[in-house]
Amino acid sequence: MNFFVFIAQEWILVSVLIVLVYLYYWRERTKSGLPLSAHEVTLLLNKDAAIVVDLRESGDFRAGHIVNSLNIPYSRIITDTSELSSHKDKIIVLVDKLGQHAGAAGRKLDKEGYQVRRLSGGISEWQAQNLPLVKGKKT
Repeated sequence: MNFFVFIAQEWILVSVLIVLVYLYYWRERTKSGLPLSAHEVTLLLNKDAAIVVDLRESGDFRAGHIVNSLNIPYSRIITDTSELSSHKDKIIVLVDKLGQHAGAAGRKLDKEGYQVRRLSGGISEWQAQNLPLVKGKKT
């Protein structure tokens, strides 16, 4: 009961706190690249407006990846982004297994001037939507 009394008495303070938490969440979410659904990624690829960069290790990549995607493992893209220099005019869509590494890689690429987005849910979400994967090596 004291909690609700506090909120009623300090509603301005509580409102400011809620706004600050929302702004922090929004900033963290967008600075690593806006999340895109699998459908949105498909639309970008069909318009030839984006390039998919798969951050998984080469073994996972060979087991199944999005068509025409580049395989630049997370460990490599964090230290060297030169492989992407010819794609600065396109949106870079980062893909990993579940979305755990795309944020950090997105922040790095964003600082270097790339237009970065990330596949929400990673390749697992792509598979859950029954979208096609290509097997074999293409880097």
